[in-house]
Amino acid sequence: MTEPILKIRNIESFYGPIMAIRGVSLEVRPGQIVSILGANGAGKTTLMKTISGVMDPEKGTITFDGEEIQGSEPHKVVQKGIVHVPEGREVFPLLTVDENLSLGAYTATDKAQIERDRELVFSYFPILKERRNQEAGTLSGGQQQMLAIGRGLMANPRIMLLDEPSLGLSPLLVQEIFAILKRLNEEQNMTMMLVEQNASAALELADHGYVMEVGRIVMDGSAQSLMASEDIQNFYLGVQEEGARENRRWKRKKTWR
Repeated sequence: MTEPILKIRNIESFYGPIMAIRGVSLEVRPGQIVSILGANGAGKTTLMKTISGVMDPEKGTITFDGEEIQGSEPHKVVQKGIVHVPEGREVFPLLTVDENLSLGAYTATDKAQIERDRELVFSYFPILKERRNQEAGTLSGGQQQMLAIGRGLMANPRIMLLDEPSLGLSPLLVQEIFAILKRLNEEQNMTMMLVEQNASAALELADHGYVMEVGRIVMDGSAQSLMASEDIQNFYLGVQEEGARENRRWKRKKTWR
């Protein structure tokens, strides 16, 4: 088995006096898609920000390709090959699609490579090529999400951190974007860590998954094993009818640690 490209050990992160991440440990291997599941407030986004250098951990280590990077400046994390696509489809609304993509390559110096990366983005998101001279703020929500992912690809990442890529999108758009992410993984060997509340879509895409609650990892396993777990089915996949599921939340303790 290949060595993990990303290893997180006993990370603790705080928002002021509040501990948002509580001793989290996980790992991602090259070529894997790893999903982080959990409800609002579970600590998923804080974990992403801690990996990408937006937040500094109080304790623990983050090792990328054999080098400890916790506490590094965000631009240095990008230079090492970790690219964070944050939640909320953060694009520069007054800049064109092309200009947004160019900003994703701000650490690059090889102009020919930048143009090859741009054509790669257009090959996966052809609508962006059609709209390349259009201001990003006038795109639809789905197109803005494609642009955010495309801008991340312009940094030529070794691993992409994708925070809630399905947020606010219709089921058809979610299906389309997740199909493109799967192609990127299969055709470009793109390693990904995916934070999602849409557990069903995330586990269908992923190789491995972790479940977070109140800042802790409470369960992990292959995507197939998590989808087969009764707890995951009841609490995250909505297998039961809504009334029965909510009733069960109160009557049954979860069996994970």
